[in-house]
Amino acid sequence: MIDDIEQLSRKLEELRLEHRDLDEVIDRLIERRDSVDLLQVQRLKKRKLVLKDQIHKLESALLPDIIA
Repeated sequence: MIDDIEQLSRKLEELRLEHRDLDEVIDRLIERRDSVDLLQVQRLKKRKLVLKDQIHKLESALLPDIIA
């Protein structure tokens, strides 16, 4: 059980790091206004959304259920 939690925590950090990295890449691509590849930016943004969903799922799995 603890190993599972540690694995999920590591995976969560990896996903967060990739999400931040994509943010930086997208920002840099947009700053280069003369040669922006809109298709590439769109693909990167889609990947970011997928990562965001995965991050939320892992966060939910790691947080204990709160009964109100």
